[in-house]
Amino acid sequence: MAFIFSPTGASSQRVRVVLALLLVYIVWGTTYFAIGIALKDMPPLLLNASRFVAAGVLMLGWGLLRGHRLPTARQWRNAALVGALMVFAAMNLVVLAQNAGIGSGLMATVVTTMPMSLALWTRLGGEPVRATSWAGLALGVGGALLLAREGDFSATLAGGLMAFGAPLAWSLGSYASRKLAQPVPAMAAGVQWLVGGLLCGAVALPLEPVGALASAGAAAWAAWAYLLVLGTLVALNAYLWLLQHTPPALAGSYSFVNPAVALAVGVGLGGEHLTGWVWAALPLIFGALALILYGGGSMSRRRAPSCSARRAPA
Repeated sequence: MAFIFSPTGASSQRVRVVLALLLVYIVWGTTYFAIGIALKDMPPLLLNASRFVAAGVLMLGWGLLRGHRLPTARQWRNAALVGALMVFAAMNLVVLAQNAGIGSGLMATVVTTMPMSLALWTRLGGEPVRATSWAGLALGVGGALLLAREGDFSATLAGGLMAFGAPLAWSLGSYASRKLAQPVPAMAAGVQWLVGGLLCGAVALPLEPVGALASAGAAAWAAWAYLLVLGTLVALNAYLWLLQHTPPALAGSYSFVNPAVALAVGVGLGGEHLTGWVWAALPLIFGALALILYGGGSMSRRRAPSCSARRAPA
């Protein structure tokens, strides 16, 4: 939950950053596998709609129980915009791409383009991006592309276009969440998920059979619960916190680690077999993380612009 990473906690900022990164690295590396399981029984749009509406209601309820006020009209508008980009656009493109034939390993690999786009939006917005961050981003993408050679990743042209559109929409939403005035993290996440989920539902209802959810098997519902609790309520909150308290390259570094985790899950649970490409890719990924994590004190550096954006008056 967002409150775990609150700056007022007793642990140091560095420990909170490491904890948030580990959650995003490990949990999101496994969500593509969980999505694949859920899609066997659940329509893609209804899968996302039900998951994010539930997450939004739970998070808003939790925020209210903790004494947070409901967002102002301006904050609702800003959080809704972020939710439309990150939940409705990006997450729907992910499940639609996988439903169209993009494998979980390739989907995780394509997501490595996200931090490059986020760094570009940041630079265009007038914020500096360190040279070590650019170098790390390039190394990470190179390592992930080598990982893409593991296995058979054939898919349709439409699936490929949707796969590459997902990180583009995600990066734009990530940048918007750093620049626009937002409510406290719990309420911001709740609004983003609720709005994104409702948009998913509005599109899904005339296109997909609602009864498919009721007839889904136990494995699909277990995957759905994993995506809801760990993939959304825990890991996505950790990522939103990282966006507000670390440089964009560090916040986006999960995308280099996720393909390795996805492949490891595929080997351990899906019976996939690795070739020698993984051993060439891992040093590049570790080098990318070293440059991003330690190239100029990224882990402890907090940007004033994003902090002021969060606290801007309504």
